[in-house]
Amino acid sequence: MKTSTLNRITPPLPKAGAIYRLAISVVAVCLLTGKFCTGQDLPSYDPNWESLQKYQIPDWMADAKFGIFVHWGPSCVSEHKTDWYPRWMYEDAVQRHHVTGEIKVHQPHPAYLYHVQTYGDPSEVGYKDLIPMFKAENFDAKEWVDLFVEAGAKYVIPVAEHHDGYAMYDSSHTRWNSVEIGPKRDLLAELRDEIRRQGLIFGASSHYAFNWRYYPQDPAYDTGNPQFSDLYAPQHKQGEPANKEFLEMWWVRTKEIIDNYQPDILWFDFGLDSPEFAPYHPKLAAYYYNHGRKRGVTTVLQTKNLRFPSYPKGTHMLDLERSKSDEMLDELWQTDTSVGSNSWFYCDDWESKSANSLIDDLVDIVSKNGCLLLNIGPDSSGRIPDEQADVLREIGRWLKVNGEAIYGTRPWKVFGEGPTKVATGHLSEGKNREFTSDDIRFTAKSGTIYATLLQAPQGEVRIQSLNANEHPRLKQIDSIAVLGSDQTLKWRLSDEGLTIESVVDPPFDHAVVLKINVLD
Repeated sequence: MKTSTLNRITPPLPKAGAIYRLAISVVAVCLLTGKFCTGQDLPSYDPNWESLQKYQIPDWMADAKFGIFVHWGPSCVSEHKTDWYPRWMYEDAVQRHHVTGEIKVHQPHPAYLYHVQTYGDPSEVGYKDLIPMFKAENFDAKEWVDLFVEAGAKYVIPVAEHHDGYAMYDSSHTRWNSVEIGPKRDLLAELRDEIRRQGLIFGASSHYAFNWRYYPQDPAYDTGNPQFSDLYAPQHKQGEPANKEFLEMWWVRTKEIIDNYQPDILWFDFGLDSPEFAPYHPKLAAYYYNHGRKRGVTTVLQTKNLRFPSYPKGTHMLDLERSKSDEMLDELWQTDTSVGSNSWFYCDDWESKSANSLIDDLVDIVSKNGCLLLNIGPDSSGRIPDEQADVLREIGRWLKVNGEAIYGTRPWKVFGEGPTKVATGHLSEGKNREFTSDDIRFTAKSGTIYATLLQAPQGEVRIQSLNANEHPRLKQIDSIAVLGSDQTLKWRLSDEGLTIESVVDPPFDHAVVLKINVLD
């Protein structure tokens, strides 16, 4: 497993008292770990892949396991088809091909019909006109982070800017930002400060690279007006690669997030994996890692490799959207998915997944050397809906009892066993079936093996992977217990597996953790 022994120092905020906060951070790390981290302790990087192969994902990332993603912004003003509403609202019954000039007639998108009925024709009321309606009047960073802590999350990644081109921060490169238009507040800064105040790890996500391909640039609408190219991207023909003007705008906006907000995790959506961004890939990684080095922290760059192999193995942390690995990977990776089975942004037909299924996902992912980044979608006022909050709280109740089988663990010799197969590939999660009590996942830490049964068992449990033939050290099992229960279990070990007596009154109807202590 390629992780670093370097420990994270919470970086100082770029305001008064920064030196004091840095000193406190260094002292805290020394007290906890006995290791003094400075910029000189960390490697420096040149913008080439040979240099970037020195990078190692830090242990603090491998220990964290569970984070919260936050999709929020003016896209959810309509509360209807919100994930790509800024794009879909322009998809009327006429499609004009920007290369050939050909016109095709098709069914208008439901978001277009909704927009016409609610706000008027997009030729008169464009997306730019909805942005001032995003007020965030009920947003309270402390309430949000209190909930994230209760959920058991260890890191938080708010969206800094989505495909729509609106910055949720105080940007000097676009007028379309939360300080100038809409809430008139630096939302990213408020979240960053509260996330770090409560001891969580702060990250930020950028989806802006896809802005170039996001909007239908139609002369019938404001998307085709060069006056608004700072929101809808410079005018170009459909299918053209991003031009130098746009690439440079993406670069300066990305550097602004790094320089002014100092995220310890920087997450990128697709778009960055387009071929024209290739010269920026090593440039971005070197800039971001060296920026962290100056602050005494090994930062984490999370990216996808969908359309183009953006980042070689060993230079970043791989992220899989709404999908998982069906095997253990030798480098730390991450699944990003949403509490909403059908949405990332808040919408009127939001459908929440069950906490049970998400806990199973978390356990499955961690057993394969992964982390789970779980998204919520607040409404445009800044309120986190109760049904989403309830899911997070239930996950938190499970982690409060079973967190020792998750946080700070590492994969065991095999990830698990059981009949239920995991679908792979981009956006594949909808193909997965529910796990059963015969599906078992393993993690390990300090002489302990944790065997998590993904549903509460009925009767005795037999774990074939834990057998004396392949793992003779298991003959040194000292005790087996159920996390959250006073029951001490009896067992018998053979070459065929480990058989454990029935669990009486399991603490949860869903995933149940067996703690197996092995003598040294």
